[in-house]
Amino acid sequence: MRRGVLELCILSIVSEKAAYPSDIMEELKASQLIVKEGTIYPLLTRLKNQGFLHYKWEESTMGPPRKYYSTTPSGKIFLAELKNTWDSLVKAVNQSTKNISTNE
Repeated sequence: MRRGVLELCILSIVSEKAAYPSDIMEELKASQLIVKEGTIYPLLTRLKNQGFLHYKWEESTMGPPRKYYSTTPSGKIFLAELKNTWDSLVKAVNQSTKNISTNE
């Protein structure tokens, strides 16, 4: 389940603008989703191999060139599908837990 959520979050981040992996991790961290490099790099590679992401190399003033990821057209479609699935899941969980009191 977490992997699916991370896919949704990563695709959402890079659909806004091309992003370097450390920028993606910072944005996830700001949203209180802590992700390690050992998790994000394989996920980015898998999404790229599935045709949902592509990358371009950009020169860096602070070292070697960097890969910046962005969504492909099929990645945008997949993102919309993930978002719809997420919204349905949130609605179902909220519905099934509506009688739980948090004041106990």
